[in-house]
Amino acid sequence: MSETSKAEMIPIDNAFRFAVIQGWDDLAKVTTPRSVSVEYLCEPGAPLDHASVWLMKAGGYQDLVCECWRWASLAHPSGACFANKHYSNRLAQALGFIMKNQSLFTRPADAGRHGLVLINPPDADDRREAASWMRVVEGLESEISGGEAPPDDHRQDEEAWSRMDDEGYPHECSVILPDPTGSSKIGEATLGG
Repeated sequence: MSETSKAEMIPIDNAFRFAVIQGWDDLAKVTTPRSVSVEYLCEPGAPLDHASVWLMKAGGYQDLVCECWRWASLAHPSGACFANKHYSNRLAQALGFIMKNQSLFTRPADAGRHGLVLINPPDADDRREAASWMRVVEGLESEISGGEAPPDDHRQDEEAWSRMDDEGYPHECSVILPDPTGSSKIGEATLGG
């Protein structure tokens, strides 16, 4: 079986799962996650443009890890933009590959617009499976880029944020955080910084 056909048979939700497992140890450097979720909205017949990764902490609180965009806009650069002191080069590389090569992944025809992938702490089998998938991704990236090394996404993020700061575009967003009492709190999450 060729490397490409291995990737083509993987549902996009599994690809997101493998991507998070690849970056799990980096995410655990900031705080020990109880689980991690990937959320996305995918309109039927349209490519996925945005996914967000959230770290679930004790008490049901969530911490934004990163957002990943396929296309750049005045509000955000393309690629993974990390928040709240999180960073994982492996996660950024895997998310970037998924977003740029969506035709290699499947999604059930009857899937709803809202995608949610919940990833629990990985065991040894999960890590082996994710590492195997990452080797396929790295091989495909090499084929697609003609053997050139992938760009340093973190440096590009910083440059993009700097350009947006210079142009007067803020990079803060309001997020609704769950409150253990059942109400919601609105908090500020600074991206890229």
